[in-house]
Amino acid sequence: MKHAQAEILREYGPFPGVDSVRGVSFDGRRVWFASGDRLNTLDPESGRLLGALDRAAHAGTAFDGKHLFQIADAAIRKIDPDTGKVVGMIPAPGKGEDSGLAWAEGTLWVGQHRSRKIHQVDPETGAVLRTIESDRFVTGVTWVAGELWHATWEGDISDVRRIDPATGTVLERLEMPAETNVSGLESDGGDRFFCGGGNSGTVRAIRRPRRLDTR
Repeated sequence: MKHAQAEILREYGPFPGVDSVRGVSFDGRRVWFASGDRLNTLDPESGRLLGALDRAAHAGTAFDGKHLFQIADAAIRKIDPDTGKVVGMIPAPGKGEDSGLAWAEGTLWVGQHRSRKIHQVDPETGAVLRTIESDRFVTGVTWVAGELWHATWEGDISDVRRIDPATGTVLERLEMPAETNVSGLESDGGDRFFCGGGNSGTVRAIRRPRRLDTR
């Protein structure tokens, strides 16, 4: 297993009225982050907040290329990002104990915090298609270039780890500095991960490792 210290590229926030950052997503231009009672949009280049949707946003956030998906209570809501209208809803597999959320392969990937699992979920029905076990609490989840990554947060210790999507084996770890916790996690499709900073009220960008071996 590869192991390295995470390289923090930038920190955004804290932001007015944001006590906690939960889910994080990226639509190719804007970072979206959940803060409990709303979904906020952030320009990752200027660091400015661009607006917000008044929607319950308690945990993971994902984007499928057209719609946002947001965990709130025991449900995953499908949201039009332009209007904030809820256009669909499915049950969340953890029944309120869900954490991270990602979109890949036409499905949702849902972190289960204390049960240390990631579920692949049918976005139309909420049916669990398969489950991957982790050996740590699972917070954010993201896919990039065929790689499955998830964040962990136990006590004041967090890391971001690449795992084998078939077995759950940890292939690589990026260790965050002490007391720098990771709630949500999303890739920009390139060299950055955007990490929710939990109760710090911030979003951090860290460097995604590049290598020849992209198993």
